[in-house]
Amino acid sequence: MKRTSIFLYGVLSYVLFFVTFLYSIGFVGNLIVPRSIDSVPTLPLGNALLIDLALLTLFAVQHSGMARPAFKRWLTRYVPEAAERSTYVLLSTACLALLMYFWAPLGGVIWETTSRLAEVSLIGLYLASWVLLLYATFLINHFDLFGLRQVWFALRDRKMPELKFVTPALYRIVRHPIYVGWIGIVWFTPTMTVTHFVFAVGATLYILVGIKLEERDLERAHPEYSQYKRKVPGLIPSMRRRLNRAAPAQ
Repeated sequence: MKRTSIFLYGVLSYVLFFVTFLYSIGFVGNLIVPRSIDSVPTLPLGNALLIDLALLTLFAVQHSGMARPAFKRWLTRYVPEAAERSTYVLLSTACLALLMYFWAPLGGVIWETTSRLAEVSLIGLYLASWVLLLYATFLINHFDLFGLRQVWFALRDRKMPELKFVTPALYRIVRHPIYVGWIGIVWFTPTMTVTHFVFAVGATLYILVGIKLEERDLERAHPEYSQYKRKVPGLIPSMRRRLNRAAPAQ
């Protein structure tokens, strides 16, 4: 691939991701979009459940499997190194789009808010979780995470400097604020249907497994990560640690 082609490929992958990202806000939150996670069921329960579990598994395997260093080394035998991350973003976007397109609602309600204040609050927390997720990506370099930095340096025919291990802002409170955002996204809802519950449980299990795999790679790539891991909690901020830091010396 020529440098310009690699750059355009990266930009196109990012644009497709961002459009899908925006649609998924409406899909998961049952907001605006014509077909959402809790649309009217059209298939028998058993068939719908099998389809949904298959879609969740496809997304999890692709999203986590392609992020492993061994797979990256294999992929760059066929794809230019500068386009590797954009390829990951493109295929992740495709899997997310497939999940939303073929998702089969199950029906049924587990719980539902009756208070207008509670409903508005949960929707607000849901939207805030998306903002948290996006903000957390910018803290560690959004453009590298989504492949734009790589294709930009390739376009300029310059060697891309390696990113240093940093722990800015939210990363000093929890190790995985992006995943904290995802957990809020899948669980904050004024109406928890059976469909939404299956989605939330599946996504949460993927997150917990993904953290284990991701941290294993980070410890290998960054020796300082082990110490960071001991000091900073994974998903839930530790108030005791914060109080200990704030306590005056005796």
